[in-house]
Amino acid sequence: MSDDRVPMVLSAVKDGIVCPRCGCRHFRVVYTRRKPSVIMRLRECRHCGRRIVTKERA
Repeated sequence: MSDDRVPMVLSAVKDGIVCPRCGCRHFRVVYTRRKPSVIMRLRECRHCGRRIVTKERA
C-alpha cells in the first residue's frame, strides 16, 4: 500500500484532476513552486486528504 505522505505526480487531463483513492474532483492547493518552464502545485483532496503533485506549463 502506498504512503499517503508521498505525493503522486499526475498530469491534468481535459476533464480535470480526479483523486486516485476516492474519485473526488475537489482539491485545495497546499504549496506552489515556480520553476523557469513549469509551475508545480501540491494539491490535497478535500474528501480523503490524499496529496498529489500537478505540473503546469509556465
